[in-house]
Amino acid sequence: MPSTRPGRSCPRHYRYSPAVFARAADLAAQSLYIVGGLYGNPFALEAVLAMARREDATLVFNGDFNWFNVDPAEFETVNETVLRHAALRGNVETEIAGADSGAGCGCAYPEWVGDAEVERSNEILTRLRGTASAYPELRERLAVLPMHLVAEVGGLRIGIVHGDAESLAGWEFSQETLRERPERAGVLLAGCCVDVFACTHTCLPVMQDFATPRGTALIVNNGAAGMPNFRDTRFGLATRIASTPSMQALYGVRLGAAVVEAVPVRYDYEAWMARFDRVWPAGSPAALSYRKRIASGPGYAVEQAVRTGAFSRAA
Repeated sequence: MPSTRPGRSCPRHYRYSPAVFARAADLAAQSLYIVGGLYGNPFALEAVLAMARREDATLVFNGDFNWFNVDPAEFETVNETVLRHAALRGNVETEIAGADSGAGCGCAYPEWVGDAEVERSNEILTRLRGTASAYPELRERLAVLPMHLVAEVGGLRIGIVHGDAESLAGWEFSQETLRERPERAGVLLAGCCVDVFACTHTCLPVMQDFATPRGTALIVNNGAAGMPNFRDTRFGLATRIASTPSMQALYGVRLGAAVVEAVPVRYDYEAWMARFDRVWPAGSPAALSYRKRIASGPGYAVEQAVRTGAFSRAA
């Protein structure tokens, strides 16, 4: 039975039918950067904008671009900047845009995430909601962001989501679920009329391919643009889909006439650490849950993320 506890529950209004992806594309691009899990890191935002400018790429922010940015000026800057581009709302944006729904952070954390971590996430969301309450116009703009988009690049149809093909906070496209129970994801891919699902939400990256009636299809989760994703690294990740490959890509695969890649977001690490420590000092919920990862990455390797015939380079 689904949990109703704050931080564990998945509200009904987070859900949608996989059938929504069988529609005409909402946007088309020659080069597309999909940026999930910015987590309020302004230096990662600057890096992503610079990356896109270098190749005149289209940007889509697919949710949770807010999180650590509880400083009012930073909250305003991050949101005003992101909302100049195509964007989806993640669970964080959904929760701070509306009244308290009782969902806590809205992450719908699975059982393998400990209760203490869930509670700290709820505390972070409460503090961020307090900051957001001073910006009613921004909250209104966040509230009307879509939960999904369909893009077209190089003949590929890309379903862009925050969580998975059924829920804004779904975990079917997490690296853990794709490793242990990939069957459901394969069924969703086969029935959704897309070649690629690009997602985030679950904090660790993965690129995994599936055989479907349409041919080879792909799930690519960028993990986080605003935090390290691999052991002993200091950069985030974004998903890049384009007709030509990037020499900066850590790993990727050619699918039809396009390439799907994980590209590093090399932000100003020292500046971000100093900012994080000022806003979230030792003992704070964010410091307890995230500082170690922000400083040196999680216990996860590129080899664990690449589950295709893709190329990969050392992180």
